[in-house]
Amino acid sequence: MPRAILVILDGLRRDLVTPQATPRLAAFAERSEQFAAHRTVFPSCTRVVSASLATGCYPARHGLQGNTMALMENGRLVRHDAGRPDFLQHKRRVTGRALAVPTLAERLTDSGGAIIFSNVSPGAAYAHDPDGFGRVYHRAGSFGRARVPLPEDEQLRVTLDVEGDQAMTERFIREAVLPPSDPPALAVLWLGEPDATQHALPMGSPGHLAVLQEADRNAGRVMDAVATLADKDDVLLLIGSDHGHQTVTGVIDIDEELVTAGLKESLESTDVVVASNGTSALLYVHPDFVARTPLVGDFLANREWAETVLDGSALASVGQGPDHGLAFAVSMRASDEPNAYGVAGTSLVAERAGNKADILGSGQHGGLGAGEQAPFLMIRGAHFIHGVARQEPSCITDIAPTILTHLGLPASGMDGRPLQAVRGGRDG
Repeated sequence: MPRAILVILDGLRRDLVTPQATPRLAAFAERSEQFAAHRTVFPSCTRVVSASLATGCYPARHGLQGNTMALMENGRLVRHDAGRPDFLQHKRRVTGRALAVPTLAERLTDSGGAIIFSNVSPGAAYAHDPDGFGRVYHRAGSFGRARVPLPEDEQLRVTLDVEGDQAMTERFIREAVLPPSDPPALAVLWLGEPDATQHALPMGSPGHLAVLQEADRNAGRVMDAVATLADKDDVLLLIGSDHGHQTVTGVIDIDEELVTAGLKESLESTDVVVASNGTSALLYVHPDFVARTPLVGDFLANREWAETVLDGSALASVGQGPDHGLAFAVSMRASDEPNAYGVAGTSLVAERAGNKADILGSGQHGGLGAGEQAPFLMIRGAHFIHGVARQEPSCITDIAPTILTHLGLPASGMDGRPLQAVRGGRDG
């Protein structure tokens, strides 16, 4: 029976996969096909990417616009943290759907099923299967069919660090890669590292490199387990990341600047709502204030900190749409300058709501900077050539149709396309 196993190392950018920092991944590159022009979606944030990977669609289609986004509720724009455990269930109550298109878990309900182990934010984990078609394991709560909570002895009680990732990896191997019987058609392991550490430490620093090695070891554990499978020739093994990071060089309070410019009534007002997504921001304008939209556009066009500003039909160029009053997508100013440890790529960030703060010199993501838009992807299995680096562009949205194609299932209704088809189906 064909199977697909997907391993994501959250936040690991392509140029940090080296024989010195990640020896197991570097060795796997020689035994798999690499994708040298692989990109992610916008915002380049884990919750958005999780939904895009699970559905094969861009945010305009699946409806999860950002890590932070607004919903129109009872005539008001309400900003939400999409990482909260209850966000997608709340979104369903407001809009009628958690996600507007089917996930891989839903498509595989009667074709071998899907199991997801994730150690990132709850909202990102549950975006893989918000409607309960498979099984999702997460430290905030694990669910089976119909989102029924699993018994306590089946819950995933781990921490968001290298130790938690290792414990989760070992359980993933036992229950999803090498189960005693009935392996799932799709098994997903989403590691929280190195992303969690990169938000706290400079990329390239000794502490960061130590965590990279631990994440690499976890990926290697899965590789070793797959190598023992009697039917390994039927297994499609995909190993990659969801986005990269940029080094934070400054924090911009967009809300405050809008208020100062007279374009937002107060920091708490909902006439114009700013949703920070790290090195990007989504700006929503309430329908009662649409006459203000051109003025906000002029304001953004003249901000030194706004490198790319998209509105109207231009939102489609980054896979976004105008739902819930989304009027502008902004990617913050970035550069190719190196950080203190020689890792290229810096960016400004949009100040986040609440008590969340970015650390100058550490990593962040969300925008269109070269580092954050450079996740890695390696695939080993039928129709992929070992040791080749494919130069054709690919995207996170291509992963779902690639998995379905391997499983012999239709991949219709997706924005992505199966990567097996690019070369006409030559065997690896």
